[in-house]
Order: sequence, then structure tokens, then C-alpha cells
Amino acid sequence: MTTGRYQEIMAQAARIMRRSTGLDYAQYASGAIAFDYERLFTDTDYDIDTAREVQSLTAVGNTPLVELENVTALVRTVAPTGRGARIFVKDEAANPSGSFKDRRASLSVHEAKKRGYKGIAAATSGNYGAAVASQAAKAGLRCVVVQEAFDSNGLAQPEIAEKTRACEAYGAEVIRLSVGPELFYVFLQVLDDTGYFNASLYSPYSIQGIETLGHELAQQMRAREGRFPDMVIATHAGGGNVTGTARGLRKAGATDTCMVAASVDLGGLHMASNYDFNRKSFTTGHTGFSMPFTTWPDRADVPRNAARSLRYMDRFVTVTQGEVLYITEVQAALEGMERGPAGNTSLAAAFALGRELDEDKIIVVQETEYTGAGKHPLAQLNLARQMGIEVRRGEPADNQPGQRIVIPEHPAQIQVADVDLEQVRRSYLHNALASIPGDAQLSDTDYDFLAAETRIPRHRMEEIIDELRRET
Repeated sequence: MTTGRYQEIMAQAARIMRRSTGLDYAQYASGAIAFDYERLFTDTDYDIDTAREVQSLTAVGNTPLVELENVTALVRTVAPTGRGARIFVKDEAANPSGSFKDRRASLSVHEAKKRGYKGIAAATSGNYGAAVASQAAKAGLRCVVVQEAFDSNGLAQPEIAEKTRACEAYGAEVIRLSVGPELFYVFLQVLDDTGYFNASLYSPYSIQGIETLGHELAQQMRAREGRFPDMVIATHAGGGNVTGTARGLRKAGATDTCMVAASVDLGGLHMASNYDFNRKSFTTGHTGFSMPFTTWPDRADVPRNAARSLRYMDRFVTVTQGEVLYITEVQAALEGMERGPAGNTSLAAAFALGRELDEDKIIVVQETEYTGAGKHPLAQLNLARQMGIEVRRGEPADNQPGQRIVIPEHPAQIQVADVDLEQVRRSYLHNALASIPGDAQLSDTDYDFLAAETRIPRHRMEEIIDELRRET
């Protein structure tokens, strides 16, 4: 990588994005910071019915809703009398590549095919790469996946190696990078050199693909139980999962369902740190992604992120690595469902939150993911030990990210920690102000946009903004 080439590509980012997405993001901007969020979705022409029709063409969606009767029974053994909500899972492992990411990929690949693109590209180290590769193979399109795969010593996480294998099995070219700031540059270079469609995780196509998940689970629960779920829990990383599911629930009429975001607490570990990269064990669904993307979503590979989770979450909780690994074992042993730990972040949260709710309440864990050699808990624990991280049984509160993974000895030890959403909203506003020139004046449109972003009454939001400006 030469300095000149880097500067050339980065200077052309807006042009490359317009060509690679078919969307002119500039037309949605107004004021100092606002943009027309809903029109961004409207202009793609994928309503729920259209999205579901497109997904059905490649056997995406229509996944089973499964009641975890044995897990629920276990919850009730450690819950107060009369407590212990029924727990269901939406088994997204039934999708073609084994995760809900097929829903995201299906619309992007369909759009690329419709617009005449010869191929499709994605920047991801997660399940999304396999999903895009799978859908591209079905559509007869070329595919390039750019991955952050290993640290500077060449050590790759087994989960990422498994996802590399899956992408290549579907015929994709995989460009593997060491962790660092060059990911966006390399991805832009790929888009510029190939002219391929940008299957960004954060485009409206991607989010609308997930809307079908929320809509579908709401319809399934209504048909089965005669009502919508009381709570839906989604594993939270970049925010697309929460955003799309919540939007789908609302479109199905489930406006009173509590939307909970759940992340693995990896506080203190930086998502882009070479040193921390292989000390995380989890590649997604953790606070290294969820906190930055919640407090400032416009940090992705499109100009304005369609995943804006703070708009939609009613509650934000964290669990520990050990609790997720424990509940993964429980799910396999009690329900005969061996699923990957990343998706089970939300199941660990459901186990704890189920103890808070009455027995007649219903929790839906929004998704599962397939497991495999590299995605199995043992592979993740072996990597942890290789990195010098202590692994033991005990009290999960003793967990220390990057230093110690503590697996519970008893189900009663599974707990959640609530994230202070008021502080998160304040952090968002701080980042919003930092993104605009200091002398810029916020318009009514800007204030309305920020109120929608944070779900703070406008008058209170204006007070917080004044406070933040005085602090700086």
C-alpha cells in the first residue's frame, strides 16, 4: 500500500459508495446532521411482502419458532415462585448458510442482480461473509469477502478460520487481513477495482432483510399463542439485528413488545486492537462493537448507517463469556440443539431475564446460528488458553475480559447487567456535536432527528445539548 494510492482511494470514497450501492446518500442529508432516515428505506422499494417474496426464492426465512420447554423448566427451578417466562427461539440456523445473515444478504444480492452488477463484495469477519457468498453462488454472481482474520503474528481465531472456509466453499474469493485500520481502504479498493455491488451490513437493503425476521416471529407467535411476545432479545453488535427485528415487529403490530439488546461484556478490549484481537474469543455480539455503534452508528462502510439501534432498544443488557458458553452447553444437553455461542448471547440473557417475568409471559430469543469446528465453544476456549487467559468454573462476576473466563457452576449464577441507556444517549449526543463544525447551528430538522435517534423528549434533549456545549 502506497501513501499516494491510499489518499487517492480515500478521496474517492463518496463516488465509490454511490456506484457500489446505487444510492446517492447525499440526497437524504439536511441541516447540520439530520438525514431522512425513513426515505432511505422507502426508496429501495422493499416492503415486507416484497422482501419475503425475494427471500423465498432462495429458501431464506420461514424458519421454525421453537419452544425451549426444558430450558424454561430449568429457569423455574431457580426463579421465585410464579416466575419463569416461557422461552422460545427463532431457529435461524435453518437458513441456507446457517444464520440470520442470509436475510440480509438475500436482498443485497437480489438488488445487485437486478441492477446488472457482475459481482458483490462485503467486508466482514462474521457469518455475513458466508451468507453473501451463499446467495451470490445461487445468483451466479462473483463474490469477494474482505476479512480481518489474524493478528500481526499471523494467529487467526478458529471461528474466523471456519468462516473463511465457508466463504471459499461457496466460491468466494477471500482477502484476509491482519487487524488494523486498512480494512476500509482495502474494501474501497476492491469496490473500485471490480465495480461490484457493496453488500454492506449497514445498508437499507440489509436492514430490510432483517425486518422479515421480526415480522415473521411476531406472526408465528400470534398464530401459535394468540398474542405477540412480551419480550424479544437480540444479540447486539453493529446494531442491524436490533434495528431490523424491531422494525419488523412494529410493522406486524407488536408495538408493545419489549426489545432487548444483549451483548457479551468485553469491556476494556478494543475491537481494532492488534493486542486485543485474539483475546476476545468472541468475534461478534460483544461490547467492543455494540457500544461504539450504539453511541455513534455512522462509522461503517456506507455514508449513513441504516442500523441505528438506539432508536429501537427498550433495554440494553450484558452477559459474560462464561455465561454464554454455559448456556450453549445447556441448550445442547437439554434441547438437543447445538448452536453457536455468538447467537446464544441472547439466550443467556433470556435465561436471566426469564426469572424476572411471570410464568405466563413469553420471551423470544430472536436468532440462533449454526455451529462447527471453529465456532464450537471448545475451539474458543482453546484459543483463550493459548493466549494465556485463565479458564475456570466459578462465579461469573469474577470474569475479567482478556484475562479470565469464568464458567458458572450453577444456573442460578447467570445474571445480566443493565447498561445505563441515559448515559448511552448522552454519549450519542456528545458524538453528534463532535461531528459538526463548532459554529454550526442546529436547525429544527436537526433537533427532530436527534430526538428520534435518542428517544429523548425534545425539550430535555436541547437541555442536554446545552450542557454538553458548556462542558466543551
